[in-house]
Amino acid sequence: MPKFNLGRLLEGTAYGVINEILAEFRSDDGYALPSRYEVVVLPPQGSRGQPKGALNNVFSKVMEENTGEGTTRKVGLKCESISFPGRNLDTTEDTNIYGPIRDIVTGYSYADITGVFTLSSDMKEKTFFETWQRLAYNPQTWSMGYYDNYIGGLQIYQLDQQDKRRYGVELIECFPKAVAEISLSAAQATEISKVSVTFAYRYWKNLTDE
Repeated sequence: MPKFNLGRLLEGTAYGVINEILAEFRSDDGYALPSRYEVVVLPPQGSRGQPKGALNNVFSKVMEENTGEGTTRKVGLKCESISFPGRNLDTTEDTNIYGPIRDIVTGYSYADITGVFTLSSDMKEKTFFETWQRLAYNPQTWSMGYYDNYIGGLQIYQLDQQDKRRYGVELIECFPKAVAEISLSAAQATEISKVSVTFAYRYWKNLTDE
């Protein structure tokens, strides 16, 4: 009767698993890398009629010019880091049953996300988001703007190693809720200035199947 060698069997199995993992990594599917991504900024496009006699927001024209000059695209390329948004199912305890309590879904919610953008010497990236924010209020009259006037969108894509979009989400009814402060220092310049922008949005959708 041939002798059964468990060690050789385990060694062969482990070798096969490693080859399978490497084959997956080298395939067209491969693995998602956090450094392979693309951000597309979609500034506000629509607007609602202002009340008769009200002064139009002067920054609406500035935003249109930014879009036409390609500033919007350049801002997206300057995004150094960002996260895919999450989704939370809101639940409550169902006590109307015998036995262990279970949670049932009562709704869903989303959290703000923050992107970090590197800055040019003229800080046009920071100015872009400041202009977007000023669509939410009139800096000359301090009156609040219409919701449709300042909401836009933000698309985030996962790229493969050939820069092909493999997964993407879009933030719907999005706007820059907070533009963070930027620290300055007289120390020797070793880093590029950056600004953190927190985006609020109503919900996000998967661009693959939604």
